[in-house]
Amino acid sequence: MSKEFIHQPHDKLFKAGFSDPVNAAAFLRGEVPPALAAEIEWTSLRLESGSFVDSHFRHSESDLLFSVSLGGSKCLIYILFEHQTVEEPLMALRLLRYMVRIWEKEEKLMPRPEYLPVILPVVLAQSAEVWELSPRFLSLFDPSSIKNEETLRCIPDFSFRLIQLAALPFEAIRGTPFGIMTLRVMKAERAAKLLDSAVWDEALLVRLPKEAFEFLIRYILSSEVDLEAFRHKVEEIQNIETKRYAMTLAEQFRHEGRHEGRHEGIVAGQQDAVLQVLAIRFNSIPEGLKELILAIQDEAKLRELHRLSVQIGSIEEFSRAL
Repeated sequence: MSKEFIHQPHDKLFKAGFSDPVNAAAFLRGEVPPALAAEIEWTSLRLESGSFVDSHFRHSESDLLFSVSLGGSKCLIYILFEHQTVEEPLMALRLLRYMVRIWEKEEKLMPRPEYLPVILPVVLAQSAEVWELSPRFLSLFDPSSIKNEETLRCIPDFSFRLIQLAALPFEAIRGTPFGIMTLRVMKAERAAKLLDSAVWDEALLVRLPKEAFEFLIRYILSSEVDLEAFRHKVEEIQNIETKRYAMTLAEQFRHEGRHEGRHEGIVAGQQDAVLQVLAIRFNSIPEGLKELILAIQDEAKLRELHRLSVQIGSIEEFSRAL
């Protein structure tokens, strides 16, 4: 398992669970409107390459793009996974920006001019509280400014499916065992219930592939969880093989954590050194640039950036070199 998992636990678990079209289809077919779900050939669902999120949001969101047959035509399902804690009122605008990037990519793949594929946008939110967010793009405009049909025609409009884990009971999450457990664990993390019985549902745990079980245990242990209570929870597992494997993983991660702690300390120091030099030389650092630097975990890369921060002529040059 990669150390990177520790640095991006939400993103890594989400992609581990839902990059598999079988897991994604099992969950999504129960979340889209029934009439639409009936038209989709779910067995044709395929994961597409690429990410379309803005670089300065990569610490708080990730995405997956799937192609699927809808009524015999190509359709795209775009899942934007949001694990930021603060509600984003302009989520529809951000989503539209990503959808345009997808269509631009599709345009480049077209051998000749033809129809663009329909995109079904889905936002999966891991917030602790339920967002009071309209899933319609038109809601971003002041109703008083739309006085007639002609004005309305000038405004693009679409709706997205907003799935909020905070509003979804544990038992209402549907899909494959790995898909269900992925979302239960993510929901529990925000609600500080990682040791809840819904997370330790042995009927589901024993059906998980070993790699999936490892992802879940690693995620739980990388969160703020009481280790003694965790050990007691493992002891309560009835299936001997599952219990033994959980204990083995916990011990393995404990040793890895010591090494990881040293690595994180070095990385944090290097990041701080780069930011301090930039702040001294150029007075202020754009927030997006700061987030990009804080997302870098490679020690060699950070050493190079520190050297560059001392020698570079402007903050713009530094940003381009990054």
